[in-house]
Amino acid sequence: MAIIELPDIEDHESFRNELASISRDGRRKWVYARKSSGKLTKYRTYVSNVLLLFLFLAPYIKINGHQFMLFNIIERKFVIFGIPFWTQDFYLALLFMLFLLVTLVVFTSIFGRIWCGWLCPQTIFLEMIFRKIEFAIEGNPKQQIALDNGTWTKEKIVKKTLKHTVFFAISFIIANTFLSYIIGSDQLWQIILDPPQKHIVGLVSITLFSMVFYAVFARFREQACVIVCPYGRYQSALVDADTIAVTYDFKRGEPRRKFTKEDKEAQTRGENISGRGDCIDCHQCVTVCPTGIDIRNGIQLECVNCTACIDACDEVMTKVKKPTGLIRYASHSSITDGKKVHLSTRSKAYGIVWFVLAAVLVTLFINREMLHVLVLRQKGTTFNAVTHNSYANFFQIQLINKYNESKKLNFEIVSPKNGTLKPLSDIKSINGQQEKEGRMMVIFPQSSLSTTGSTEVVFAVYENGKFAHNVKTTFISPHK
Repeated sequence: MAIIELPDIEDHESFRNELASISRDGRRKWVYARKSSGKLTKYRTYVSNVLLLFLFLAPYIKINGHQFMLFNIIERKFVIFGIPFWTQDFYLALLFMLFLLVTLVVFTSIFGRIWCGWLCPQTIFLEMIFRKIEFAIEGNPKQQIALDNGTWTKEKIVKKTLKHTVFFAISFIIANTFLSYIIGSDQLWQIILDPPQKHIVGLVSITLFSMVFYAVFARFREQACVIVCPYGRYQSALVDADTIAVTYDFKRGEPRRKFTKEDKEAQTRGENISGRGDCIDCHQCVTVCPTGIDIRNGIQLECVNCTACIDACDEVMTKVKKPTGLIRYASHSSITDGKKVHLSTRSKAYGIVWFVLAAVLVTLFINREMLHVLVLRQKGTTFNAVTHNSYANFFQIQLINKYNESKKLNFEIVSPKNGTLKPLSDIKSINGQQEKEGRMMVIFPQSSLSTTGSTEVVFAVYENGKFAHNVKTTFISPHK
């Protein structure tokens, strides 16, 4: 049988078969992104500065004696925006996490991977801190390439040592900042002021944690976004043709052609240049991309919507006297069909779920029990005979006051009748945002108790003289 050889056909989608920062033989392509500048870069810098200030200052802001943000998983203490969430409020914490997840889904379906470019700590740390330090010490991308490929001279040793020392120092600060969100800023400073030998295990742990941060920002970098982070993967299941993202206007830009001296002269004479698009194939959008992709190839997993390519392209378009916006925030359908940006049915459905979750979360938060009272029979005890026809049980009381102000408490027996309540510790008051435990003894005559040996007892709890709610427990007595 004769073998027919087919002509080679150029695959315009081949860029999707491999990551831009990894070559076909599996080797790493180091990304030397050029420093971006422009309107959107300025806005991103403002947003990043606010978020960085929040990150580093939030653990030291106190509201009513509580850290502004605290996520102490070990001791089950959570404080969000200065509002403590106790163990009994854990369902609210779970619902809040679900709400954040749905929020991310809604914004991704409408605006694409905007979280990655504007709000993600990985991007903010890398682009706004570490890469700027790298520019300051090693110079622009061309100088960095020459330094990395050159021999180990005195200059290279000094610059590399300085850069990595600063990188690790900042990583150590970041690691301790995250630790302050877990154990609390007061506890962190106590550890810092204590002699190091008292916290050897903690020091080793935080050093290892700092080395992870250092490795991510010094070496792993954009690979964390394109390989490790799951957000980029499930993003592809959320976006559609109506999703607004950083997009290249291929209808206006194609076919590409270099902007020559003849083109400039024709432009000066006011002549129209036919047979070409506005893209002059300058590759400036590629050189500023922190993940090394070419946005002109269309939406890609590696694109983090950082807008660096938009600013770079707008700068070039201004220089060649073309309208800006060749690369802009737009949906694929708005470019192909020219229709206005609108929400897809799926995005609207996500939005409805988001509003329902928000309403449920707010309703549950407003109506949560602010004064929690739990009455349990004391462990290891049953009943004590006080007289030949009356019995006593000992109870433990757990009190949680979620109000910021202190409360005066009073307990009364609602049923059965003829019971006597004797406090064995201070359960008559509790300070604001305090958890407190106490004991009391309850006595009933035999005539008020069930013959089965187990009687439901109802206590009325009064808060500052006003009825708050009832609490139920079980009283144990002899079988009759």
